Amino acid sequence: MRYQETGGLHLDFHGATNTTIDYVADKYGVEALRDIFFKVGRDVYKDIREHLARGDAAELVKHWHHFLDREGADYSVETTADGARLTMRQCPAVRHVKTLGLKLSGHFCEQTEHVNRGLCDGTGFEIVTERAGEGSCVQTLRRRAHHDPQ
Repeated sequence: MRYQETGGLHLDFHGATNTTIDYVADKYGVEALRDIFFKVGRDVYKDIREHLARGDAAELVKHWHHFLDREGADYSVETTADGARLTMRQCPAVRHVKTLGLKLSGHFCEQTEHVNRGLCDGTGFEIVTERAGEGSCVQTLRRRAHHDPQ
């Protein structure tokens, strides 16, 4: 797996991300923010996206496990016939933003949704995110009904 940082973990980057999200949304607009998130999924996580384009969801599942275990998330992942389902009971990023005493950005969870769109761009997959409350969601990776390569 390519995206597998080790070493020290400093969760305060979640606070910086939260503040940056509001700054970008206020200064450049919500569409610019969504475009940035999309490009992160498409370009920064290019290797995962390329695996998905080949029909291989295993790299994304490994990525979820690696980072969520690293941050002590309360989650589970179930492999399904056509993908996987991530159930996030308590997002560690949301938890840490609150621990820092910051107000959670109204756009914070959009990063998950739009990064996921970028991850799936040009692949035969989509990730449907159902928010289940602040800091909890279900992300379902599944094959698209029909796929038009871009």
